[in-house]
Amino acid sequence: MTADTTEWAGPARFLPPHEPTRRDDGVRHWSGLTYAVAFGYRPLQLDVWVPATDAPAPLVVWVHGGAFMMGDRRYLPETLRPDQVFDALLEAGLAVATVDYRHALEAPFPAQLHDLKAAVRYLRAHADELGVSTDRIGAWGESAGGHLVALLGLTGSRDDLEGSHGVVGPSSAVDVVVDWYGLSDMATMPRKAPPPQVAAMLPPELHTPPEDQLLRGLSGDALLDASPVHHVRADSPPFLLVHGTADWLVPYAQSEQLHAALTAVGVESRLVPIEGAQHIFDGHDDVDGVVHLSVDYLVEKLR
Repeated sequence: MTADTTEWAGPARFLPPHEPTRRDDGVRHWSGLTYAVAFGYRPLQLDVWVPATDAPAPLVVWVHGGAFMMGDRRYLPETLRPDQVFDALLEAGLAVATVDYRHALEAPFPAQLHDLKAAVRYLRAHADELGVSTDRIGAWGESAGGHLVALLGLTGSRDDLEGSHGVVGPSSAVDVVVDWYGLSDMATMPRKAPPPQVAAMLPPELHTPPEDQLLRGLSGDALLDASPVHHVRADSPPFLLVHGTADWLVPYAQSEQLHAALTAVGVESRLVPIEGAQHIFDGHDDVDGVVHLSVDYLVEKLR
C-alpha cells in the first residue's frame, strides 16, 4: 500500500484476466488465471483456450480427476495424449477452461464444489474479455472430476452449496454435463482397498478410500449433498455418462444408478458403456472415439 492511499480496499478475491498468448492458428491462451482466493489456501487457478472464431465461442469447463487427492488442470489421464481433450474441443469451435480445485487433504467437501462454482462465476463475469459465450456452458470431467461436474450440473439452484469466495453474483449453473466414470452415490460406492500390486505403488494416504478422505466423517444431509443422485430434479441439464464396464475403482453401476435417476424424472441422459474397459478407459482400443463422441455431444447441446 503506497503512502498516498486513502482507503484500504481489502485483499483481492480474484485477479482479472491478463493478456493472453496467441498461437499460430489464432487460438488465444490464458494460463494461470486466479479465479478465486480462498484465504489460507493456495490461489485457485484456471487456464482458458479460445479458438479463432467470428463469434464468441461456446464454453466447456474441464475438471481433472485424481481420486480427490491429486491431479492438475494441465494434465490428462495417461490413456489420452497430452492436451487431446483441449485440442479436440478447440477444433470443434468450442472454448475450454480447465480448472484446479482444492484436494481432499487441503479441505473436505463441499470445498471442491464451491471452487468449481466460483470458477464458473468468474468465467461468466469475464466472458467479454475472454471472448467466450456463456449463454450455455458445458461441464466435462473424469473420475473425481466426473463426480464434481455431475454435482455442478445438479446443484445450480442450491444457494447453500454456492460458496462465497471469488466472484459473487453471476450464476454458477451449467447447461450440459459429460461425466466420465464418476461416482454418483456415496452410500452405494464400495469401500475397496486397492489391489496389492497397485497398493505397493501408492503412498499410505491413498490406501484409504478417496471418498473417505473427501468426506472426513460427514453424515446425514451433508453426506447426501456429496452424492449426485441426491440432487436429481426434473429440470436438471442433459447428461452424457461414459464408463468402462470393467472399472474396479468406480464400478460401472455408479453411472447406471445416476442414469436411472435422471431418466426416472424425465431428464435426458445417455449412458455409454465401454465394454471391458478399466478406469480411465484402460484396455480400450479406441479412446479417440470416446473423445470424439463426447465432443460431438457438447457441440450438439451448446450450439
